[in-house]
Amino acid sequence: MRYLILPLVIALAGCAQTPAQEAAATQRRAAEQQGLAKELAGLVPDKPTMCLTNFRTRQLKAYGPTLIYSEGRNLKYRSDTAGGCEGVARGDILVTVSPTGQLCSGDIARTVSPTSRIPSGSCSLGEFIPYRKPRS
Repeated sequence: MRYLILPLVIALAGCAQTPAQEAAATQRRAAEQQGLAKELAGLVPDKPTMCLTNFRTRQLKAYGPTLIYSEGRNLKYRSDTAGGCEGVARGDILVTVSPTGQLCSGDIARTVSPTSRIPSGSCSLGEFIPYRKPRS
């Protein structure tokens, strides 16, 4: 029995992060949150919607597991995923397949490297929260 447990303990120890790795991950998450706050600064969230119909996204950015679809300076949509599409932040392409022409919560998106076309991740889209410039 002891011989069965030892490999498991060794395998689990190999997965543990070092203090330096933990500090780097904490710093990365803080930078992502700062970037997200800056991206949505001056905008007010509205009621979430399950689908984006006829979306005219000019830009897509990722902040950790959060995707921001921009239709311009005054309207952005936030979709919180469970993670897996963070490659968009480094320039990967987000690929979605939609027979209805809509992006909907629960749709599976995948990321692809723009140069090699090798898949780099996938995620399930969350609901879409519109952020708009407040009316004066």
